[in-house]
Amino acid sequence: MAVQIYQSGYFITMVNGMEKIALFIDGANLYSATKSLGFDIDYKRLLKDFQGRGYVLRAFYYTTLVEDTEYSSIRPLLDWLDYNGYSVVTKPAREFTDSQGRRRVRGNMDIELAVNAMELAGHVDHIVIFSGDGDFRSLVEAVQRKGVRVTVVSSIHTQPPMISDELRRQADVFLDLVDLQARVGRDPADRSGRMQETPRFLERRTPTPSSDDDGPDA
Repeated sequence: MAVQIYQSGYFITMVNGMEKIALFIDGANLYSATKSLGFDIDYKRLLKDFQGRGYVLRAFYYTTLVEDTEYSSIRPLLDWLDYNGYSVVTKPAREFTDSQGRRRVRGNMDIELAVNAMELAGHVDHIVIFSGDGDFRSLVEAVQRKGVRVTVVSSIHTQPPMISDELRRQADVFLDLVDLQARVGRDPADRSGRMQETPRFLERRTPTPSSDDDGPDA
């Protein structure tokens, strides 16, 4: 049963006594923040934590992928998320050659995240964005104009801070990852699901091996 109430300047549609929430996770940005803070996210615990705060209508995870490799270190995570309550959104990363002739990888999911957030804004009461990217300030403002509360999750405890000042000011609520670590961090004793190498969406590419190379060592 849905009931609409007025709270903190917003109309909130309660579903079985809970407000409707949507999560938007900028994968690369969140990975960089938690890596700097020295812990890993347990995505099962993260989803459960926010389900305890309200009715989670959608939980999106966004990342770019390098598609010219047989194996990506992030693929097991994406497969797990797909089967455990998350909507995974990916697109190919763009490769380019810098001024020194080195191959680089570039890509972000800002537009995809923004489009999905605007599409859902009319169906939820509360949007949670896991990113410190200042480019999302205008998105937060636009969503707020639709009567939706916005929480931004990032950190001021990294050097430099992962959260941009303008985004933090615009959000209705700012949650620091340090304060969430006890509830959504992976147990340090459990490293079975940890990515042991930098995901390819963050890796600085090295020149392709010559044709004389027999391939990776066993």
